[in-house]
Amino acid sequence: MTKQIKTSITINASKEKIWKILTDFENYQQWNSFIKSVTGNVSVGNTINIKLQGMTFKPVVLTFVENSELKWLGHLWFKGIFDGEHKFKLTDNGNGTTNFEQSENFSGVLVKLFSKSLDKNTKTGFEQMNKELKIRAEKH
Repeated sequence: MTKQIKTSITINASKEKIWKILTDFENYQQWNSFIKSVTGNVSVGNTINIKLQGMTFKPVVLTFVENSELKWLGHLWFKGIFDGEHKFKLTDNGNGTTNFEQSENFSGVLVKLFSKSLDKNTKTGFEQMNKELKIRAEKH
């Protein structure tokens, strides 16, 4: 089974400014209530550590395109049980604003079991982080 959660927000700031905040992992605790920390060398092929509320996982970075896209793939226990491909994407709207999209494609045998929780908690977490990123980018 597969499932996708997709959220987006328009931010009154450049892609470059938003990317700088998004990839300044050391300062996540100052503004990000969803992702508590990201540690490790964030580049394609590397395994990093991500800490959410009450959960830590070690995804592999799939995409790292400066000012544009960051994507990683994580697994619960091992591949095929509950996998999540998480993506941050920045699109210049051409008018001084940027569209920030945060999405995750889930797959594996436990997706159905976690479906309601994903719709409620995970989507809410994405939306909250999007708002916090918007506030930080527009304030600085």
